[in-house]
Amino acid sequence: MKILVINAGSSSLKYQLIDMANEQVIAKGTCERIGISGGKLTHKANGKEFVVERELPNHTEAISLVLGELVDKEAGVIASMDEIDAVGHRVVASGEAFTQTTLVTDETMRLMEEIKELAPLHNPAAILGVNACRAVMPDKKMALVFDTSFHQTMPDYAKLYAVDYEDYQKYKVRRYGAHGTSHKFVAGAAAEYLKKKPEELKIITCHLGNGSSISAVDGGKCIDTSMGFTPLAGVPMGTRSGDIDVAAIEFLCRKKGMSMEEGLAYLNKKSGMLGISGVSSDFRDLCKASDEGNYRADLALKMFAYSCKKYVGAYMAALGGLDVIVFTAGVGENTPTVRADVVSGLEQFGIVLDPEKNRLKNDGSIHDISAENSKVKILIIPTNEELVIARETAALL
Repeated sequence: MKILVINAGSSSLKYQLIDMANEQVIAKGTCERIGISGGKLTHKANGKEFVVERELPNHTEAISLVLGELVDKEAGVIASMDEIDAVGHRVVASGEAFTQTTLVTDETMRLMEEIKELAPLHNPAAILGVNACRAVMPDKKMALVFDTSFHQTMPDYAKLYAVDYEDYQKYKVRRYGAHGTSHKFVAGAAAEYLKKKPEELKIITCHLGNGSSISAVDGGKCIDTSMGFTPLAGVPMGTRSGDIDVAAIEFLCRKKGMSMEEGLAYLNKKSGMLGISGVSSDFRDLCKASDEGNYRADLALKMFAYSCKKYVGAYMAALGGLDVIVFTAGVGENTPTVRADVVSGLEQFGIVLDPEKNRLKNDGSIHDISAENSKVKILIIPTNEELVIARETAALL
């Protein structure tokens, strides 16, 4: 069975074709600048990279280009479209309309339209990707795989906000979380690496990147997570503010003459690491600027690590103990200073980092960076959200 995994953004589209017989990626790539001049496809297959520069006015054109490359005589990896058994689509937010991976139908897409405002930066793009694939591949079975599914096991006392309970029932305002496919993958990979059953472990998974979230996983099930009703909540991120007093939002909107929509755009796109540092949302730029003595860049990094540390402490309490901390995603896998700052000062809780192991360059494999006397394992595990999406799609079919 071969599964095509699609992760659609508003102006980009990432894809992987995975052979489920051995769970190997046989082709992958990215379409950039969809709907913007200067469209480009970067396609990797057969150990080579192929670049196609072409205007991509919409996602349907992008999907058509991808499929053309997959069957191309030089760049292709399949003889015909018949070899693709199904398509799995990444979707950020499910609301309460979906609790698990779901088949794409007219009815499920109608529900997707109803909940797209739960993740305004992501869900509308996912809908574009699904509709484009249905237009180009109308006979293929397709699945919606939700980032929020893994967090559906949170107990009510963890997922609900202290608003009028009838408003929760009517409007479904509660914590949903995100990055669930990543948290699920690395929690499972940690158990496998340690030769333990998931049921035996209490794990804190730290998905740290331009978007970041932290989850508490008890016995293989999520009991709490840092992102909330939308992916805006939790730790400060690349351009997102993270947790903030809602009264401060009203105050800023009034002072800056912003509407609520403009205020949310401000918190989503102009805040976080970018807003604090004034330098960049990219942690590589922040680390460089911090090393050069830039106070605001250094402040942004300290705020980020401190917020992550607070969640680690809170989730240790929620879990009633801790066996493993996992760092994953772009920042978690590649930024030693962030990892060190997150666990610094937690030695009294049995969390001790080995500085030499922590400095090792990421080579795409799992690394144990805990000191010999650490009671808690500290692991770097490269995430693989696409593989989870492919597995979920194959299981559904």
